[in-house]
Amino acid sequence: MTTADITPTRTAAIPGPATSYQGDIARYWDHEARPVNLRLGDVDGLYHHHYGIGDIDQAALGDPNGSGREERVIAELHRLESAQTDVLLDNLGHVPREATLVDAGCGRGGSMVMAHQRFGCHVEGVTLSAKQADFGNQRALDLGIDGFVRSRVANMLDMPFGTGQVAASWNNESSMYVDLDDLFGEHSRILEVGGRYVTITGCWNPVYGQPSKWVSQINAHFECNIHSRREYLRAMADNRLVPQAVIDLTPATVPYWELRATSSLVTGIEEAFLSSYRDGSFQYVLIAADRI
Repeated sequence: MTTADITPTRTAAIPGPATSYQGDIARYWDHEARPVNLRLGDVDGLYHHHYGIGDIDQAALGDPNGSGREERVIAELHRLESAQTDVLLDNLGHVPREATLVDAGCGRGGSMVMAHQRFGCHVEGVTLSAKQADFGNQRALDLGIDGFVRSRVANMLDMPFGTGQVAASWNNESSMYVDLDDLFGEHSRILEVGGRYVTITGCWNPVYGQPSKWVSQINAHFECNIHSRREYLRAMADNRLVPQAVIDLTPATVPYWELRATSSLVTGIEEAFLSSYRDGSFQYVLIAADRI
């Protein structure tokens, strides 16, 4: 795929979502107005739609009662979210500059910008939200990387890429909106043989037995359907994606949630995340798999 192939444009006439549920999700993100993602992204212009991992830098937070504390908390939360993206990109392995990468469920495009900055390659994103796609394309234009980074309004179950054309792809906290067998079948289609797929996701723990009440609250809050860890591994095996790493990031994400629960950006879902992580019913995992 050449640079000319991915020249970004503002959202044009496109087919609507394939199902009523997808239409609901598109409307949810088109009208999403909670300040958390924008406030965090305003720190340095990287706008994420996922959570963070890593230890809190207490020195950076300063005096709990000092002036400017809230701004420092927001900056620290954003640092942890970017650290999460760095871990995802670490697990893509070697990426040539001439490669094309795909972010399925790209949100406002923060992970795509970081991927291009690291690898120098082309990065394509798909989202059901025209508002998100326009935002991501404007950010790429502002950064002068619009010849390399593009967001499109498209269905991640029917992506606008040819078979075997993509070197690596990922879902960063977006796989809970779709059927996993359909999702991994589509990633398997677009990936070249030997290509790498990575997901970071929350999933319910099959050892717990069934989705807990906390998982049900998270589903209701985000209008999604959280899958079990077992479902991820089974659907990958059925679609020629062979896991190379399964990493439990749960302990690494708890500090992020503890800090977020003390900030002005609380949304009311923090207790469900922290309680489910602590009782073992919910996990935060990274799975890296190769297309065979």
